[in-house]
Amino acid sequence: MAATSGTIRPALAADQARIEAIVAAAYTPYIARIGKRPGPMLDDYAKRIADGQAYVLETAGDVAGILVLEAGDGHLLLDNIAIDPTRQGGGHGRTLMAFAEEEAHRRGYNRIQLYTHALMSENVALYRRNGYRELERRTVSGFDRVYMEKRV
Repeated sequence: MAATSGTIRPALAADQARIEAIVAAAYTPYIARIGKRPGPMLDDYAKRIADGQAYVLETAGDVAGILVLEAGDGHLLLDNIAIDPTRQGGGHGRTLMAFAEEEAHRRGYNRIQLYTHALMSENVALYRRNGYRELERRTVSGFDRVYMEKRV
Protein backbone atom coordinates (compact mmCIF):
# COMPACT_ATOMS: atom_id res chain seq x y z
CA MET A 1 0.00 0.00 0.00
CA ALA A 2 1.33 3.43 -0.92
CA ALA A 3 0.99 5.92 1.90
CA THR A 4 1.57 9.65 2.13
CA SER A 5 4.53 8.96 4.37
CA GLY A 6 5.85 5.85 2.64
CA THR A 7 4.93 2.36 1.54
CA ILE A 8 3.52 -0.36 3.76
CA ARG A 9 4.43 -3.91 2.82
CA PRO A 10 4.64 -7.33 4.43
CA ALA A 11 7.88 -7.68 6.36
CA LEU A 12 10.62 -9.87 4.93
CA ALA A 13 13.19 -11.97 6.77
CA ALA A 14 15.75 -9.32 5.78
CA ASP A 15 13.76 -6.76 7.83
CA GLN A 16 13.99 -8.69 11.11
CA ALA A 17 17.04 -6.89 12.55
CA ARG A 18 15.57 -3.47 11.71
CA ILE A 19 12.19 -4.44 13.21
CA GLU A 20 13.87 -5.57 16.42
CA ALA A 21 15.93 -2.36 16.55
CA ILE A 22 12.80 -0.20 16.16
CA VAL A 23 10.94 -2.18 18.83
CA ALA A 24 13.89 -1.91 21.22
CA ALA A 25 14.26 1.83 20.65
CA ALA A 26 10.52 2.49 20.96
CA TYR A 27 9.94 0.40 24.09
CA THR A 28 13.18 0.74 26.08
CA PRO A 29 12.00 4.01 27.71
CA TYR A 30 9.12 2.08 29.33
CA ILE A 31 11.33 -0.46 31.12
CA ALA A 32 11.94 1.80 34.13
CA ARG A 33 8.27 2.68 34.35
CA ILE A 34 6.87 -0.86 34.28
CA GLY A 35 9.82 -2.62 35.90
CA LYS A 36 10.61 -5.03 33.06
CA ARG A 37 10.87 -5.24 29.32
CA PRO A 38 7.49 -4.63 27.67
CA GLY A 39 5.87 -7.56 25.85
CA PRO A 40 6.75 -6.37 22.32
CA MET A 41 10.44 -6.60 23.24
CA LEU A 42 9.95 -10.30 24.01
CA ASP A 43 8.18 -11.20 20.75
CA ASP A 44 9.55 -13.63 18.15
CA TYR A 45 9.74 -11.44 15.05
CA ALA A 46 11.16 -14.21 12.86
CA LYS A 47 7.95 -16.13 13.51
CA ARG A 48 5.77 -13.04 13.06
CA ILE A 49 7.40 -12.44 9.67
CA ALA A 50 7.14 -16.09 8.64
CA ASP A 51 3.47 -16.15 9.67
CA GLY A 52 2.71 -13.05 7.58
CA GLN A 53 1.70 -10.99 10.62
CA ALA A 54 4.41 -8.29 10.44
CA TYR A 55 4.31 -5.25 8.20
CA VAL A 56 6.78 -2.42 7.73
CA LEU A 57 6.39 1.20 6.73
CA GLU A 58 9.24 2.07 4.41
CA THR A 59 10.18 5.68 3.71
CA ALA A 60 13.15 6.86 1.70
CA GLY A 61 14.50 3.31 1.50
CA ASP A 62 14.44 2.72 5.26
CA VAL A 63 11.97 1.08 7.61
CA ALA A 64 10.44 3.80 9.79
CA GLY A 65 7.80 1.76 11.58
CA ILE A 66 6.36 -1.69 12.13
CA LEU A 67 2.94 -3.18 12.63
CA VAL A 68 1.91 -6.65 13.81
CA LEU A 69 -1.62 -7.79 12.99
CA GLU A 70 -3.16 -11.05 14.11
CA ALA A 71 -6.47 -12.65 13.15
CA GLY A 72 -8.72 -12.78 16.21
CA ASP A 73 -12.09 -14.26 17.01
CA GLY A 74 -14.38 -11.82 15.22
CA HIS A 75 -11.81 -9.02 15.19
CA LEU A 76 -8.36 -8.09 13.94
CA LEU A 77 -5.83 -7.78 16.75
CA LEU A 78 -3.41 -4.91 16.43
CA ASP A 79 -0.70 -6.65 18.43
CA ASN A 80 2.06 -4.09 18.05
CA ILE A 81 2.75 -0.77 16.41
CA ALA A 82 6.12 0.94 16.79
CA ILE A 83 7.78 3.88 15.09
CA ASP A 84 11.51 4.54 15.14
CA PRO A 85 11.78 7.29 17.81
CA THR A 86 13.93 9.38 15.46
CA ARG A 87 11.04 9.32 12.95
CA GLN A 88 8.13 9.96 15.35
CA GLY A 89 5.89 12.97 14.82
CA GLY A 90 5.73 12.61 11.05
CA GLY A 91 2.37 10.88 10.81
CA HIS A 92 3.83 7.38 10.46
CA GLY A 93 1.78 6.02 13.35
CA ARG A 94 -1.43 7.41 11.84
CA THR A 95 -0.49 5.86 8.51
CA LEU A 96 -0.02 2.43 10.11
CA MET A 97 -3.25 2.76 12.12
CA ALA A 98 -5.17 3.61 8.92
CA PHE A 99 -3.59 0.60 7.21
CA ALA A 100 -4.72 -1.64 10.10
CA GLU A 101 -8.30 -0.38 9.63
CA GLU A 102 -8.13 -1.00 5.87
CA GLU A 103 -6.72 -4.45 6.48
CA ALA A 104 -9.54 -5.23 8.92
CA HIS A 105 -12.07 -4.32 6.23
CA ARG A 106 -10.18 -6.32 3.60
CA ARG A 107 -10.29 -9.38 5.87
CA GLY A 108 -13.99 -8.93 6.63
CA TYR A 109 -13.69 -7.66 10.22
CA ASN A 110 -15.64 -4.70 11.58
CA ARG A 111 -13.61 -4.40 14.79
CA ILE A 112 -9.97 -3.91 15.71
CA GLN A 113 -8.81 -4.76 19.20
CA LEU A 114 -5.51 -3.93 20.86
CA TYR A 115 -3.99 -3.85 24.28
CA THR A 116 -1.33 -1.79 25.95
CA HIS A 117 0.28 -1.77 29.36
CA ALA A 118 -1.79 0.12 31.94
CA LEU A 119 1.26 2.22 32.88
CA MET A 120 1.69 3.39 29.28
CA SER A 121 -0.97 6.02 29.90
CA GLU A 122 0.00 8.12 26.90
CA ASN A 123 -0.77 5.13 24.66
CA VAL A 124 -4.19 4.66 26.27
CA ALA A 125 -4.91 8.36 25.67
CA LEU A 126 -3.66 8.16 22.07
CA TYR A 127 -5.88 5.20 21.28
CA ARG A 128 -8.89 6.93 22.87
CA ARG A 129 -8.26 10.00 20.69
CA ASN A 130 -8.25 7.63 17.69
CA GLY A 131 -11.67 6.20 18.48
CA TYR A 132 -10.81 3.19 20.64
CA ARG A 133 -12.86 2.46 23.74
CA GLU A 134 -11.69 0.54 26.76
CA LEU A 135 -13.11 -2.98 27.08
CA GLU A 136 -11.40 -4.23 30.22
CA ARG A 137 -8.24 -4.31 32.29
CA ARG A 138 -6.58 -7.54 33.35
CA THR A 139 -3.19 -9.00 34.14
CA VAL A 140 -1.82 -11.43 31.55
CA SER A 141 1.64 -13.02 31.75
CA GLY A 142 2.55 -10.56 34.51
CA PHE A 143 1.58 -7.49 32.46
CA ASP A 144 -1.26 -5.17 33.55
CA ARG A 145 -3.08 -4.68 30.27
CA VAL A 146 -5.75 -2.31 29.05
CA TYR A 147 -7.81 -3.93 26.27
CA MET A 148 -9.40 -1.56 23.76
CA GLU A 149 -11.56 -1.82 20.66
CA LYS A 150 -12.61 0.26 17.69
CA ARG A 151 -15.42 -0.45 15.25
CA VAL A 152 -14.27 0.10 11.70
